[in-house]
Amino acid sequence: MSTDAEYGYFADGIAEDIITELSRFRSFCVIARNSSFVYKNRSVNVRDIGRELGVQYILEGSVRRARDRIRVTAQLVEAATGKHLWAERYDRHVEDIFSVQDEITRTIVASLPGPVEGAEWARALQRPTESFSAYDHWLRGRYFLNKSSSKDDVLQARMHFEKAIELDPTYASAYVDLAQSYYAEYY
Repeated sequence: MSTDAEYGYFADGIAEDIITELSRFRSFCVIARNSSFVYKNRSVNVRDIGRELGVQYILEGSVRRARDRIRVTAQLVEAATGKHLWAERYDRHVEDIFSVQDEITRTIVASLPGPVEGAEWARALQRPTESFSAYDHWLRGRYFLNKSSSKDDVLQARMHFEKAIELDPTYASAYVDLAQSYYAEYY
């Protein structure tokens, strides 16, 4: 996904969440974040990406954010032919990002061949938090944790994870990543 530079962490987080949601479906083999993000902000033919990663379909898109509004575009492309199977643009309030992610996931799953069980749907569409502010801090923390292993980045990440937990004490992902920040600081 491409993005406005200031909100790169936000676009990366959305892409990572969609990857995670799609991986919850046993019927699909989804390429990991670190493999797919290699193509971020690069102009590469989808057929080449398909061959290099060994995938049938590619989800591409962009995220733009202006204060409290977001625009997410997403296209599902058949890698072998370059044919668009589905494309959509979402213009929403930033706090509706969870609904946008759910819609994208549902549409992709419905667009691809193969049955999906009801239990897979329920598991895949569970939201980790209802608090957008907690989610935003978690995304910022993930950005700093993934950015590098410098002590300053790790401390920035930790600060955001702690704020996410303060805003939503039941946000398990924030606790997990807070623990990872301590690990990253010492190892």
